[in-house]
Amino acid sequence: MTHFAGKTYWLVGASEGLGEALAHRMSALGANLILSARNKERLDVVAQAVPGEARVVPIDIADDGSVAEAAEAAGDVDGVVFLAGIYWPMPSTEWDLSQGVAMADVNFTGAFRVLGHVVPKMVAKNAGHIVITGSLSGFRGLPGAIGYGASKAGVMSLAESMRADLWRTGVNVQLANPGFIKTRLTDKNEFKMPYLMTSEEAANQMVALMKTPGKFQLNFPMVFSWVFRLSRLLPDWLYYRVFA
Repeated sequence: MTHFAGKTYWLVGASEGLGEALAHRMSALGANLILSARNKERLDVVAQAVPGEARVVPIDIADDGSVAEAAEAAGDVDGVVFLAGIYWPMPSTEWDLSQGVAMADVNFTGAFRVLGHVVPKMVAKNAGHIVITGSLSGFRGLPGAIGYGASKAGVMSLAESMRADLWRTGVNVQLANPGFIKTRLTDKNEFKMPYLMTSEEAANQMVALMKTPGKFQLNFPMVFSWVFRLSRLLPDWLYYRVFA
């Protein structure tokens, strides 16, 4: 079992929602936190509210220079949790170029930028813990998700490739794929969201994953995740008849 007491974790995307809730849970378990997001004022509020030690390092993960500066300020860490993400619902019939590029640049390329500064250091010392936040929407193409679903599929593939490269090393890679979480982002949805979780419920699931180093992936809520995981087994003609 992974123990957090005395270890330093960098949470990227910690100003609200799941990131904020996870900061509270990990701090209560004894982790020293580095909290990053664009909104410094909001990060300061989170840092003051968690029970343990927390340091604020603002970051714009869509900017190479900002990521490099934040990584230097964070220094050597025992673990990094990538939680940052943006979302707009977008069907192909209502293509929005700027929003689509922004989702790709933050959700996927942003993760690549951050990990590019962290992973080499962990590989060099043969120790580290990397947790990447994917999504159930990344398992297979869904209607109205050409930006978000594609970016999360990329993040999930990135985590899988890293796991394949590093699973015999001291660097532990894990992937958390949540369903719908009640946040400012999901408030944009106009449809009913099955198995809608609170940020606190989702944070508890992530902590459970992080405490189990031998486990690579957690898809949650479990029953809801079966729909997405089993959809990969459906032939195209049936999948699109059901989901499109």
